Amino acid sequence: MQHQLTLLQRWRRLVLLATAVTLLCACSNAQKLTGNTYQPQAYVQVAHPQWSKNAVIYQINTRQFTPEGSFAAAQLQLPRLKALGVDILWLMPVQPIGAVNRKGSLGSPYSVKDYYGVNAEFGSMADLKAFINAAHALDIYVILDWVANHSAWDNNLVTEHPDWYIRDWKGDFRPTPWWDWSDIIELDYNQPGLRKYMTDAMKYWVEEVGFDGFRADVAGFVPLDFWNTVRKELDSIKPVFMLAEFEGRDFHARAFDMTYGWTWHQAVHAIAQGHADVNKLYVYYSWNEKYYPQNIMRMLGVSNHDQNAWEGTEFEMFGDALPAVMALSVVGEGMPMIYNGQEVGNSRRLAFFERDPIVWHDENGDFIRHDNGVLYQKLFALKKANTALWNANWGARMIPVHNSKAAQVLSFVRQNDNDKVFAVFNFTAQQQSVSFKQSLHHGVYTEYLSAEAAEFADDTQLTLPPWGYRIYVAN
Repeated sequence: MQHQLTLLQRWRRLVLLATAVTLLCACSNAQKLTGNTYQPQAYVQVAHPQWSKNAVIYQINTRQFTPEGSFAAAQLQLPRLKALGVDILWLMPVQPIGAVNRKGSLGSPYSVKDYYGVNAEFGSMADLKAFINAAHALDIYVILDWVANHSAWDNNLVTEHPDWYIRDWKGDFRPTPWWDWSDIIELDYNQPGLRKYMTDAMKYWVEEVGFDGFRADVAGFVPLDFWNTVRKELDSIKPVFMLAEFEGRDFHARAFDMTYGWTWHQAVHAIAQGHADVNKLYVYYSWNEKYYPQNIMRMLGVSNHDQNAWEGTEFEMFGDALPAVMALSVVGEGMPMIYNGQEVGNSRRLAFFERDPIVWHDENGDFIRHDNGVLYQKLFALKKANTALWNANWGARMIPVHNSKAAQVLSFVRQNDNDKVFAVFNFTAQQQSVSFKQSLHHGVYTEYLSAEAAEFADDTQLTLPPWGYRIYVAN
């Protein structure tokens, strides 16, 4: 009997212990629910390199950048770009160009024949490394335009790994559908071997050649999980900067520091052409603040290689509104981007498949000092000096300052504990006089470009000429 009682006691103890464990687990789970599940999580897992905090990006079309069209000639221009205020250089693809189905006599740099090679048109690998080293000596970083979606028809992978390519309904290699990209064929990212090859190739250009990251051509046509893996492996070598030629929030979570601000460009272009008013920019900035996290960068510029070649120069696209749009690209949220030649007012659509060098000097041999280049240099200096205008979490959000001409005039403040900027843009071809609501913009300022003193209070009004703008820096 005593033995049976002992067993019963043991049984009761086990039941009590199991109950206690269950309650403990329940409490622990409840704590997890209240402590973690409902806590906001940082969407952006990418660690932006410190050197991108107030950076300006400049695109080099090596073929057209100098009369020689070479890395060595481009290297001589680096001190000038540094003085302009450039921090990141984006080199268009440097690899050999395919000959099969080539467009024009020289072909497109985006038809890559050898992912590990250098186009002899531009120079040697030694020349390229010398260019990168010279840029680094000036604290300028260099990213490489990477074409992952497709290759040239005569890329070595076509014969070595034909299974790495997508086929059309006939079983043949195919260009990317719906586009006039007849000089390339599309790669298949369902193939693990292709993913490893492409990742290893990108690591090579960072580790062995010295690049500081990549601009990913048509990034959204390649699976995002590929880019996520690439970023992790590249960051294990050194902090890199990644730019996606695409729009969308998801690119920013684990892969890219910056995406394109295409819809910004579309908005300011429509306004400049008289097809929209400032409300179109309100839509862009609303999405920019609510759909995108703050700790990201979106690239804003008035031109690039595609737009210049196929859609029109910045003068054709923006006309008299151009200076205002340039200024907004710098003082608004986003990283300003300049395409080579803008600083000297290049007014030509540069040929894409042939040599068509930018004209940098006048008939006297003097470097062209264009108003646009002077403006960019002044604006870039402000961006670097004023912490409210910095990129991602380093900078401050744009806060709208509502005014009496909401459809014609854009006005906003960017401020933090150290700096404050109040900017006003008349995006019409008529003079506008405006008053402002509330008090966010109140204070004493210096207008940055004119150096004139200004003070804003309840009754202050402002008159702006057609396409005029003011950038007020708090004293």
